[in-house]
Amino acid sequence: MLRLLRLWRLGGRDLGLLWYALRHPNRPLWLLPVTALLGFYALEPANFALPLLGIVDDFILLPLLLHAMLQFLPADIRQGFERRPYPR
Repeated sequence: MLRLLRLWRLGGRDLGLLWYALRHPNRPLWLLPVTALLGFYALEPANFALPLLGIVDDFILLPLLLHAMLQFLPADIRQGFERRPYPR
């Protein structure tokens, strides 16, 4: 259970980084389409047809995919997110 909570805390930080990166003027060209694909994957019909599979998918696989996607961001965007002045 503790690992799941850590994964969700990491997911919250990753969502903040994604929001920051989407608004950054030097964001990579691939970021918008990949974010849209990840959003469509989160809303796939299998989540509604097979609830147990959807729960596992949404709570484990989506945060891992988001974290993996953000590892490909340029270092200046990730460092800018870490240095921002307002609280995290």
